[in-house]
Amino acid sequence: MTVPAPLTLTLASEAQTHRLAAALAKLAAPGVTVLLDGPVGAGKTTLARHVILALLAQTGQVEDVPSPTFTIVQTYEAGPLEIWHADLYRLTSTAELNELGLEAAFDTAFCLVEWPDRIGKDRPDALTIALGYGNGENERTALITATGSAQPVLDRLKESLSQ
Repeated sequence: MTVPAPLTLTLASEAQTHRLAAALAKLAAPGVTVLLDGPVGAGKTTLARHVILALLAQTGQVEDVPSPTFTIVQTYEAGPLEIWHADLYRLTSTAELNELGLEAAFDTAFCLVEWPDRIGKDRPDALTIALGYGNGENERTALITATGSAQPVLDRLKESLSQ
């Protein structure tokens, strides 16, 4: 099986970040996981928030979407779709993942996970978005890759963003 080429984006404006979030929301389904990687302030929470807001809007919901830095996991219901937004920054061991129920959610919910390095070696098949700082003050870069069963998700994302 060939590995699809990564998708590299420059997010030079908030509108471009919203466009990526809207494209990701279209791909949301149970069992789809998006790992958000990058340094502090790179935009992981901002991107996740916009994806969740887009999904909630599809079902006519308006809700505050806080960062889960201290709660570690926030969950949402967008119609029949369960959404998990996890910020694993404060985890100290992979054993804590079991307590959160996150591993089970990878199979049953749409998951957005910040600081995926805390998962360890047993990462789920996922779309990984590595965010970084761009040239301008508000510019960000996004390197998007996929593993295993998430490879078709990357293909659909590329198609969606090319339209």
